[in-house]
Amino acid sequence: MISGFATTEGTKKFAQNSKADIANFKQFQNLYLSNVGIGTYLGDANSITDELVTNAVKQSIKSGVNVVDTAINYRSQKAERSVGKAISELVSDGEIARDQIFISSKNGYVTNDADVNLGFWEYVKQEYTDKGVVREGDITSGYHCMTVPYLEDQLNRSLKNLGLDCIDLMYLHNAIEGQIKDVSKEQFQENLKSVFELYEQKRDEGKIKYYGMATWECFRVPKDNPQYLSLEQTVDMAKKIGGDDHGFRFIQLPYNMYYDQALLGKTQMIGDKNVSFLESAVQLDVGVFTSVPFMQGRLLTPGTMPEFNDLKPSLRALQFLRSSPGVLAPLVGQKSESHVTENMEIMNIPPLSEEEFLALVKKLTS
Repeated sequence: MISGFATTEGTKKFAQNSKADIANFKQFQNLYLSNVGIGTYLGDANSITDELVTNAVKQSIKSGVNVVDTAINYRSQKAERSVGKAISELVSDGEIARDQIFISSKNGYVTNDADVNLGFWEYVKQEYTDKGVVREGDITSGYHCMTVPYLEDQLNRSLKNLGLDCIDLMYLHNAIEGQIKDVSKEQFQENLKSVFELYEQKRDEGKIKYYGMATWECFRVPKDNPQYLSLEQTVDMAKKIGGDDHGFRFIQLPYNMYYDQALLGKTQMIGDKNVSFLESAVQLDVGVFTSVPFMQGRLLTPGTMPEFNDLKPSLRALQFLRSSPGVLAPLVGQKSESHVTENMEIMNIPPLSEEEFLALVKKLTS
């Protein structure tokens, strides 16, 4: 198990020594984080993909990325293991130190283990129900479970998969999206409070540094949608549990030139003012990582995205996202060496200034 976690000194040293342009690191929570991160969502649960993911993580880090995102259910626990192998090899080879890399994972979905020769429900019975981790009624129709015993079990498995004694950021994964069909909004809020209490406890134990919510709909939809959540109220909940030094500091949500609700939709309230999600995140000191930057390749089709700055499609997509006020980094799923090489070209190009970004948005929306 590798000890430690991302620190100010470590991440600053990474940024200064990186091949990337220093302008491509953002300071948040006293950490220096690359404004592009690597995601590990897609891929078959086999050894070939394991190797691709491990190599892509290593190549991305060597190219200047120090934000790595995964989840226990990605490739049925194999994504976490691939990330863990990459970090372990880089640390062993002296390429990086643990305190230079910011690693996030996610728990909440019910998952099996692709390295265990059992069917999905056989695994659930053996590992969860027979051991009392999950009781009848805990798993929703969306294959989601956010009870304290289950999430504690999953955190311990994630730590083992990653080979770490501390994860920098643990997200509750698509919580209301996976629960609301089976649980009332009131009950959901009570359950969320219990999860935040658990995460604050795990911070005290040194198993996680921060926690957050990786979401799909809840912060982008209108207030009358059953999945809607108020970011301000969610932050207030964290403050009541953890005080001003609470660990609820990050959100992940889909955002790109097509999924533009986080930027253009006035879906959140700060006091009595309607604001966009990204504006609310800035005001509430919540860092935002974004998913689906290319919409699984659909945005890269010629003519789909407006052209600007003579950039190829993948770099245009990343430039737009990482230049958006409030966004720390888009998370890019990349496996092949050629894709990593192409995408990482962005780390040698400074992001747009706020003035340039606003001019681009005006052009895109006119």
